Amino acid sequence: MTSDWEKLKRDPRVVWAVYIALALLLLTLPFVTDWAFGRSWVRIAAFSLLYIMLALGLNIVVGYAGLLDLGYVAFFAVGAYFYALLASPQFGVHLPFWMLLPLGAAIACLFGILLGAPTLRLRGDYLAIVTLGFGEIIRIFLVNLNAPVNITNGPQGINLIDPVSVGGYSFAQAHSVLGLGFPAVYNYYYLFLALTLGVMFVSMRLENSRIGRAWVAIREDEVAAAAMGINTRNIKLLAFAMGASFGGVSGGLFAGFQGFVSPESFTLWESITILCMVVLGGMGNIPGVVLGAVLLVVLPEALRYLGPLQQALFGRVLADPADLRFLVFGLALILVMLLRPSGLWPSTTRRRELSADPDATKPHEATA
Repeated sequence: MTSDWEKLKRDPRVVWAVYIALALLLLTLPFVTDWAFGRSWVRIAAFSLLYIMLALGLNIVVGYAGLLDLGYVAFFAVGAYFYALLASPQFGVHLPFWMLLPLGAAIACLFGILLGAPTLRLRGDYLAIVTLGFGEIIRIFLVNLNAPVNITNGPQGINLIDPVSVGGYSFAQAHSVLGLGFPAVYNYYYLFLALTLGVMFVSMRLENSRIGRAWVAIREDEVAAAAMGINTRNIKLLAFAMGASFGGVSGGLFAGFQGFVSPESFTLWESITILCMVVLGGMGNIPGVVLGAVLLVVLPEALRYLGPLQQALFGRVLADPADLRFLVFGLALILVMLLRPSGLWPSTTRRRELSADPDATKPHEATA
């Protein structure tokens, strides 16, 4: 049975059929979602794509290189505020989107190097505490950089941010193509989808490259990796830089999509949520990370319907839907970590490492 399944997975016709079905699903998702659940869920789908990019960036640091980062939201904030400051009345500068997005990624990359440089000798809990502090420092700076010179507008945030526009095509306006109406949220969905696919492609190429194998070697045993000639300092810095650049891209898209940014959007809770996406889906496995990001964006929104459900079943609301939403969300995370410690869709290596089946560990032991 297993052999037949393996043959089926390797059949090119089956592979292409899956790719085509997935492409059709992604292309028609806004129309289907709008018709079935309402336009608000199209917006949730767009946010899912943003968080997929963030989770893929953190996956480079945590999943590939094995460096625990609890301040990843800082790079998200850097990208968002860079876009907001240079595309709003705050400084009176309105640079185009095609210039701001790569510059924001570069600035976030620089901040990633600034974070990674002093933490090269730290591991585990110590690294987590330092990165957590870095994230909080960035947030506090954003709150307080409104005096004596107003740069970030403090806790009030920055509004009136220019919407995304490319070649005269404004993504904030409704358009009609071949008789099909494309509201603003549809436009942003397709833009985010294109960039998410680009980030996934880069992640896949990095995973199978010499650099990706060096990250995995450091994750498994840094001392052994250094003994084999890997420059662990530069490779770890590169992991922080690449992960941060993905966060900067997501931050710029977030600012253009929302039209408003404030420090409240970049709290520690956001970093923990993104880390949960990586761990829940499966560290080091791109499809697993995508699955984890989608679940942790969609599940809390779906649990908002617990209030109407109680009303329909009992005639009144017995418990606050907000409390129930986080209770069910937390219980779901606990159950998954207890029952699937390697994640919902782990990589083959990760599954083998955490498997309790002795037969499953034989290939790993033979390799070692």
